[in-house]
Amino acid sequence: MSSTTATPIADPHLHRDDEGSRLGMWLFLFTELILFGGMFLVFAVYKFIHYEEFHAAARELNSMFGALNTIILLTSSLTIVLSIVAIQKGQKLLSIFFQIITIFFALGFMVNKYFEWSAKFSHGIYPGSETLLEKSSGEILFFGLYYVMTGLHGLHVVIGVLLIGYMTYETIKNKVNSDKYVRLESAGLYWHLVDIIWIFLFPLFYLIA
Repeated sequence: MSSTTATPIADPHLHRDDEGSRLGMWLFLFTELILFGGMFLVFAVYKFIHYEEFHAAARELNSMFGALNTIILLTSSLTIVLSIVAIQKGQKLLSIFFQIITIFFALGFMVNKYFEWSAKFSHGIYPGSETLLEKSSGEILFFGLYYVMTGLHGLHVVIGVLLIGYMTYETIKNKVNSDKYVRLESAGLYWHLVDIIWIFLFPLFYLIA
């Protein structure tokens, strides 16, 4: 009697909805754009009302900090793209390398932002400080928006670091590979959003003086 080997039947319920995942990520990014878009609109309105005061307040910011952070984030956008390209080609170690480099750039951004905020705090320019309250209403509004908008952006950077760090772990465990990389793509899209928001924040606050 000859024995036959049964062919395993694939479970029809096990499938990957890559397009659905991508669409879900784009919808999430759209809500983030609405959030920051609303803040940009508020900033534009107050700048129109307090034009001179906003320009006076902007002169107290160090544009070198903003320029350096812009370079850091633009470079990090390149490294996250390179990590996705590497994993698509099956170059696991190279992808992990670029993901880690992206995280280091993000941490560099936060360190730079820490020093920038520390400089402002040392000069007594922070929400509720006596030094700030002595300034005009327009300058108070400027710095209020500055701390809220750059602080919220900084929070997104932290979330991005955690997200990319988790993707690095998933890549090491081979759960993200040349066949399954949509999650890394989504993390990359989120990181590009973080970069794009900063590209708008930089001229908005640092280049209007």
